[in-house]
Amino acid sequence: MSLSRRLLAGGLALVTVGSAYAAFGGSSGASSAPARKSALSTLGRQKPIVIAHRGASEYRPEESRSAYLLAIEMGADYIEPDVVTTKDHVLVARHDNWLNDTTDVAKHPEFAGLKKTKTIDGVQHTDWFTEDFTFAQLETLRLKERLPDLRAGSSAFDGVDRIAGLDEVLQIAKDHHVGVYPETKHPTYFRGIGLPLEDELLKDLAKYGFKGRNDKVFIQSFETSNLRALSKKTSIRLIQLIDTQGAPYDFVANHDPRTYDDLVKPAGLKDVASYAYGIGPGLTRIIPVDSGNHALPPTTLVRDAHRAGLAVHPWTVRPENYFLPVEYRQGDSGSPNFPRAEGDASRYLADFYRLGVDGIFSDDSALAVSTRARVFG
Repeated sequence: MSLSRRLLAGGLALVTVGSAYAAFGGSSGASSAPARKSALSTLGRQKPIVIAHRGASEYRPEESRSAYLLAIEMGADYIEPDVVTTKDHVLVARHDNWLNDTTDVAKHPEFAGLKKTKTIDGVQHTDWFTEDFTFAQLETLRLKERLPDLRAGSSAFDGVDRIAGLDEVLQIAKDHHVGVYPETKHPTYFRGIGLPLEDELLKDLAKYGFKGRNDKVFIQSFETSNLRALSKKTSIRLIQLIDTQGAPYDFVANHDPRTYDDLVKPAGLKDVASYAYGIGPGLTRIIPVDSGNHALPPTTLVRDAHRAGLAVHPWTVRPENYFLPVEYRQGDSGSPNFPRAEGDASRYLADFYRLGVDGIFSDDSALAVSTRARVFG
């Protein structure tokens, strides 16, 4: 489907009440299974929010000004910057603090001496890192598409945008009256090198009017200790991100044996509710898949989180077949273009909406918005 048609929210198939169940063994059409009243019940009985994952990441290099502006045009409720820092402690929007996969840093001979090997969250990387650059130096770099084999259209915009400071992203959100949903990246690492993210983040947010629980802002983290600390400093709503495997790195660093699996148990959710507004689980925490990437019946995580008083904002719906469970893929699987072809992500989104999520992260905000309109009217 073309981008222009999505922006008009046209051409989408009507989502039926039974679609959430059709994905789990039925056809792609209406299911004969009865609709449960709870299937449409979000925590606050409001329509779920659409969160632009690093902007309109299917169409523009992620975390770029262009990506954020396009996502807003598509109707996103919130734009999501990942937050790292420079050596002069300016917060910038980058998926990670290493730079080579998303910028042209390797083409800058003046920065060749800054290439280093570091261990970030227990994983060794040889790359260039934001904390070794001043913000002025970072601004000389230009962005590129991280997944060019899957997103050739986006890669046509390589070299157009520079790295965006968090200030710029917040100004965009303020100017266009949308919310902002920053993620603190690698907080234990940055705290360990004397460049903690949290206080600077709160200062930057406050400067643009994002100060408390009633403002259109969430702060998210895959770690727990920084969210606990933030809960004592701010009333901004906090979201505990939950990966599909492994453990929060602060648990690992502190030799805490718990994992993300423990956080989604009733006792773990109750603990999360003591400091966070909600959880951000990986998609397969809600609609799991087997070893062949076939969708399995949904888990009880949405229901369990709601019972603990937690909102649920899963991540991230990407429309390409490559990222979808088998049941939502479309086209000739033998075609070399099959992985990058768009699957039935509208039905996938609808199934999450039907399961009662309170928000959804998407790389295609227009599709998430138009599907929401079909489901909720």
